[in-house]
Parts: sequence; structure tokens; C-alpha cells
Amino acid sequence: MRMPRIRKRNRDRSKTARRHALTIAPPRRPDTAHRAVAGWADGLSDVSIAGDPLAFPHLARTDLPRHPTTVAGYAQLVREIAADRDRWAPLVRYDALTRWYARLETGPGYEVWLLSWLPGQGSGFHDHGRSSGVMAVVEGELVERSLTHAGEGARALRPGGQRVFSSGYLHEVVNASLEPAVSIHLYSPGLVEMNRYEDSPAVEKQPESR
Repeated sequence: MRMPRIRKRNRDRSKTARRHALTIAPPRRPDTAHRAVAGWADGLSDVSIAGDPLAFPHLARTDLPRHPTTVAGYAQLVREIAADRDRWAPLVRYDALTRWYARLETGPGYEVWLLSWLPGQGSGFHDHGRSSGVMAVVEGELVERSLTHAGEGARALRPGGQRVFSSGYLHEVVNASLEPAVSIHLYSPGLVEMNRYEDSPAVEKQPESR
């Protein structure tokens, strides 16, 4: 007796359908949104979920400021601000009674100030507490007197130069010329303490109470 032949119709049809689906499927675009991401145990990552941020400009912000975090970075920032006269010159004011100052910029762990000095105006001997900083004259000329264990020193500060100082640095700045002066000061961390001293302090003396 001949056994009936079993036709594999359904299976063959499935193969044909799969083959046809593979044939008509659109080619995979080599864009970054579908790029495989390796190294994740569950197969998921921020890129595979949200797509490649570089493919979507609103996800890849390029206008965020880059804040300095080192002494070299702070010095570079002061140089850039000093060179950008259009940024600070319109803000300059002068006060006949005291030094004038305005905050130019703040960032994580630092702040930048703009100061003006009329002839004869000075800071008196002081330190900046735990803040270190960078100072640059952008207009006119100032004189700095500093006091360290090596003794007292004095120097002229003119546009194009910088002074970098550490925390506890003791000095006095004065405009001893006949023309106004403008300077830029960066403090890190932001200045919250300023100890003033007598006119001729000794290094070991304690600051006066404020």
C-alpha cells in the first residue's frame, strides 16, 4: 500500500515569505542612530535608547562655556578678557571717594572683577584669605608693594603683564601716577575674605579686625 505524500506547503510558504521579506526590506542606512553599541550586558545604553546625540543638534550642545580649573587656565581667561576691550571698557566708572569695581564674570570656583583707580587711590596692605588669583592692568599704571619673608618689594604694573598670587599673599596696590588706571582681577575661590593690615606690616603680624 502506498503511503500518502506529505506536502510541506506551509513550511515552504513560510520560507518564501521570509525570503521575499528579506528581498524587499530597505537597505539599512549606515547612520549613527542605528550603530550597534557593544559593552553593555543588557544591550541597552543611552545611545541605543536616545540615538546618537551628534545626529540631533539640540542634544549635542556646543554653546556651553568652558570654565577654567587650573592656574594656567585662570591666567588665560584674564588675558582673553583683557584683550576684549569692547567687553569691559563700556563698564568702567570712576569714583572720587573710593575705588570703583564691578563683577565681570563668575564660574564654578572663581569670579572676575573689573576695578578702576583714580590717581592716589590704593588698596592698603591686605591679603585675600584662602583665595588665590590673577591680576592684570588693562589701562594706565599701578604700583604693587608686596611683603614676604624675603622682604618688601615694589613693581610697576602696566598693560600686557600679569601677577599671579597664592592664598595668603600680602600686598598693596596703588595708583601713583597722574592718570586713571583700570585692572582685572580673578579670585579662586570667589573672594569672601580680605584681611587688612597696618601701613607697614610685618609678616608675622595678625590682621586688624574689620
